[in-house]
Amino acid sequence: MSESGTLYIVATPIGNLDDISRRAIEILNSVDLIAAEDTRHSQKLLQSIQVGTPVVSHHDFSADSAINRILDKLVSGSSIALISDAGTPLISDPGYRLVSLARQRDLCVIPIPGASALVSALSVSGLATDRFTFEGFLPSKAAARQKRLSGLADEQRTMVFYESTHRIMESLMDMGAAFEEQRLIFIGRELTKRFESHFLGTAAACVEWLGGDTNQTKGEFVVIVAGSDEQLEEARRHAQAMDIVRLLKSEVSMKKAVSLASKISGARKNLLYEAALKELADSQN
Repeated sequence: MSESGTLYIVATPIGNLDDISRRAIEILNSVDLIAAEDTRHSQKLLQSIQVGTPVVSHHDFSADSAINRILDKLVSGSSIALISDAGTPLISDPGYRLVSLARQRDLCVIPIPGASALVSALSVSGLATDRFTFEGFLPSKAAARQKRLSGLADEQRTMVFYESTHRIMESLMDMGAAFEEQRLIFIGRELTKRFESHFLGTAAACVEWLGGDTNQTKGEFVVIVAGSDEQLEEARRHAQAMDIVRLLKSEVSMKKAVSLASKISGARKNLLYEAALKELADSQN
């Protein structure tokens, strides 16, 4: 029985075709088959780098039978390269089910690293990169999008989002409502492409920048939001807790009011109790 083939996860340029690596070209030339998100789109790249390897379609809506055909080819000894329309496959691009099933079958899966809009934008954003979370695309419906952003208001890591031309303004306005006014946001638009542009500022400033030139609202966007400031967040939780204490203190003991307020808001109970006692004492003087 022949040895199993290898599934290569190959990163391709996010815009500038010169960003393709020599190793990626070698792999794309040497494999038996290329599985591409959009075969027509990928043929432009493959023709530019003179790769004539056969190409089949593979995307998030591929039937199980199509995935199994690729897996069967790997099992029989064929080597296959998976590419997306741009950047690194599986990063908000197709491929998860294929790679997951390949791993379950103990097949060899090898990354061929290269361009990624996520990493490219982070590297030039000027925001903290030591800890970050990738949130991908926000929900398209306003209510769901606002709920997601509200749930991220306390996130202290830098947050990275992808956004489309159709929703960029709405998403930025929702970010302005969900996060504190001074929170910094970086916009990376059309990265590595001819009309690439960047902007760093508050949500309000970002909306003003985009609104000042309709061309800036067109294209593909990476939006990076600074994480919540721990001290500011603690102050916000404390203020919220004090409001709760004021509402409860006429119904329950001060100790109970502080305990409940701390549990609801996440504020530190000892500091909250001290502040509540001081406010009571000041009111009695």
